[in-house]
Amino acid sequence: MSTVAKVSRSDEERIRFIEHKGKQILLLDFSLATASQMLPLLTQVRTAVAQHGPKSLVILADYQGAEIDHKVAIKIKEVIALDRPFVKKAAWVGTEHIPHALIESVHIFAQRETTTFKTREEALEWLVRE
Repeated sequence: MSTVAKVSRSDEERIRFIEHKGKQILLLDFSLATASQMLPLLTQVRTAVAQHGPKSLVILADYQGAEIDHKVAIKIKEVIALDRPFVKKAAWVGTEHIPHALIESVHIFAQRETTTFKTREEALEWLVRE
């Protein structure tokens, strides 16, 4: 029986700005987070994003190995809908394990398209492209 160890990271490590090719990108690192870790992180994302100007943020969300249960899915929809005025561009990675129907429902509910990528590097390249 094999178990995957969940990585313990501080919230500051999970929600932070990174730089790629001279551009600031807000990294939302949900990788390997449990559902119980995801809920407070999503609340913190909402607070952090709301401190910025309209259409000023470029966001990379990494869901690799994250636990997405029903409560987390609802919270993601809520946060994305409320964050819409602040976000210029957003990309997701690590979504292979998230049902396509959930991703589509997030887009419909939030009225915002989020582009998905297989790797962080692909997402970063797309995010910095004008």
